[in-house]
Amino acid sequence: MSEKKKKAKYRQNEKVIENRELNIWEALIPVFALVAMLAYNVYVFGDDALSGSNQFILLLGGAIAAIVGFFNKVSYKQMIAEVAENVKSTTGALLILLMVGALSGTWLVSGIIPAMIYYGLQILNPTIFLAACVIICAIISIATGSSWTTAATVGIALIGIGEALGISLGMTAGAVLSGAYFGDKMSPLSDTTNLAPAMAGGDLFSHIRYMAWTTIPTVSITLIVFIILGFTINTSGVADTDAILGTIDSAFNVNGWLFIVPIVVIFLIVKKTPPLAALLIGTLLGGVFALIFQPEIVSKLGGGEQLNFETGYKGMLNAITVETSIATDNPELNDLFSAKGMKGMLGTIWLIICAMVFGGIMDGIGALQRITKSLLSMAKTTFGLFASTVGSCLALNVTASDQYLALVVPGKMFSKAYEERGLAPENLSRTLEDSGTVTSVLVPWNTCGAYHSGVLGVSVGEYFFYAIFNWLSPFMTLLFAAFKIKIKQLTTSTAA
Repeated sequence: MSEKKKKAKYRQNEKVIENRELNIWEALIPVFALVAMLAYNVYVFGDDALSGSNQFILLLGGAIAAIVGFFNKVSYKQMIAEVAENVKSTTGALLILLMVGALSGTWLVSGIIPAMIYYGLQILNPTIFLAACVIICAIISIATGSSWTTAATVGIALIGIGEALGISLGMTAGAVLSGAYFGDKMSPLSDTTNLAPAMAGGDLFSHIRYMAWTTIPTVSITLIVFIILGFTINTSGVADTDAILGTIDSAFNVNGWLFIVPIVVIFLIVKKTPPLAALLIGTLLGGVFALIFQPEIVSKLGGGEQLNFETGYKGMLNAITVETSIATDNPELNDLFSAKGMKGMLGTIWLIICAMVFGGIMDGIGALQRITKSLLSMAKTTFGLFASTVGSCLALNVTASDQYLALVVPGKMFSKAYEERGLAPENLSRTLEDSGTVTSVLVPWNTCGAYHSGVLGVSVGEYFFYAIFNWLSPFMTLLFAAFKIKIKQLTTSTAA
């Protein structure tokens, strides 16, 4: 018997068969306690909750689950074994997150991200301004992997341009957020895009490809609506982007050759290259292009005035591993031209590990199995299961006030239920993103809603209706579920 089978048999035998099954209320005690603690923690710490306090709350939730398990005579060894298996299952996701941080660093210093912004801003026109806002913010958010950075930089500039054109602030903000969250969802650099498949037990690039089925129709409808609005509203003045373009042009050597790198990475993704390999190649190519096209930037990051082997080596390793920023004469763009490297991903990795501890103990005491059983009994159909997932994500965005928690908690609660129904993990990860990630910005007291309304200077109530992509996404995923469109089943080997 193989070592793996021995361990599996040990874990199976370790479960005390004579233990009574938890009732649903006992199984939900840790969940209710966790949501209550997280809601209060976010209320106290606000945006800083992700700096570590939320992670500790997840561990406290695990401790409460362990107490429930001890009362039911579940051994400490059994719970730790389940935690170990849970953490082990996320190894690939954690390594991908580190490589995503590395890629974001080399793509910044090479000028790839600034080039996307530079060419994107040149498509502005008063009549198609709102649709252009969606496209520009989508491009930048895909490149940076962050809706927050996009809104705080180019989003602010577009709000100013829209106001100069006489366009409603709510319309412009809605277009900015629609594009920013489309990019956030579809970017392999995004922490939420990595977090969702990690919670569901899926693969990053499979998740992105599968998510495109609901996301592309949603953003297409969004663009059509904004194009129609563009032809019906009266605009005045011109879109002045000369200052921003001039700043980018002076800070970076911008040219079309830089797009070779993202094209190569997209090609590798299409060819189903393993994510780690594709991201590593993208990182290394970004580093090569940085040395070719941005030698002055690389040498400064390496602590020298001229590029040589030492400054080049040190500059690229700094870009890959730690936070780097490119200073410009435009303070509004300085936040955009910064990357956190591999170090910047440690917070999300920390969150995943703590979530795995909570989920592992819940699994070990039989709570997740009991919750799954109840969910399957209530959700008689596949649509009912998808609807339950959407409802849970929305409820957590309102109560726990954080999009990460709206992915983590339902992700762990529903993963077993989807598996029991023979549904591939891509179904769950897509639904988590369609309902958890994008709707967070629609809740005024959620960290995302509070952040974006504060940064853009537009209240949630003003942009809510015009953030079409954000509120349409949950309906789209339910529509696909109702008509059984692209509902991926587990293969026999996977299910086994």
